This record gives sequence, C-alpha cells and structure tokens, in this order.
Amino acid sequence: TESVRVLTSALCSATLHAPKLFSFLVSMANTKSASKRARQTSKRSLRNRSVLTHLRNLQKRTRSAEKPDGAQVRLLISAIDKAAKRGVIHRNAANRRKARLSRALSSAARK
Repeated sequence: TESVRVLTSALCSATLHAPKLFSFLVSMANTKSASKRARQTSKRSLRNRSVLTHLRNLQKRTRSAEKPDGAQVRLLISAIDKAAKRGVIHRNAANRRKARLSRALSSAARK
C-alpha cells in the first residue's frame, strides 16, 4: 500500500505540471468501490500506454529498416500477440497489424 501511495502522490504532483496528460487520475468518487476502480484504471492506463509505446517503437523500427531481419519481425509479432492476449489492443486489430506487416514485407522482398 505504501508503494501505491508513493505512486499516487508522484502522479498527483505530475498533474499540476501536465494536467491534460494525467486528467484521468483526478477522481471525485462517491463510494469506496468507485475510488478503487479509479485507482485500478489509472494503473492500467499507465501500463497500457507503455505497452502501446513499445509496440509503436518496434513497428517504426521494423518498417523503417531497409531489410528487416527475421528476429526483428518475430519480436514485433510476439509483442503484438502479447498485447492482444492481455487486452491492450483488440484481437482483430492485432490480426490487422500482422497482416499489414507481412504484406509490406512480402512486397519489399519482391522489389
């Protein structure tokens, strides 16, 4: 519980400097369960944001490479599958991203 308090206080102090980024942290809950849900949501949002950022960086790195190696592609597909499994991105969105990746790689290989 102490780590949650420290995290919450650090994030609340961050809201003073960047109110738009952390606006979801300010909770005016009327019940204990609503305040707990607000805390859970803020933790999940931060975790999901880091996963999405990691995915975006991997995708940029893979797509910008002139000839991406197999390990790089496998790492990206694995990260997409993990994000879909954990509910960070939708299952269909994961399939769409993988299909576009494979289509881009096959067209790059043909050229």
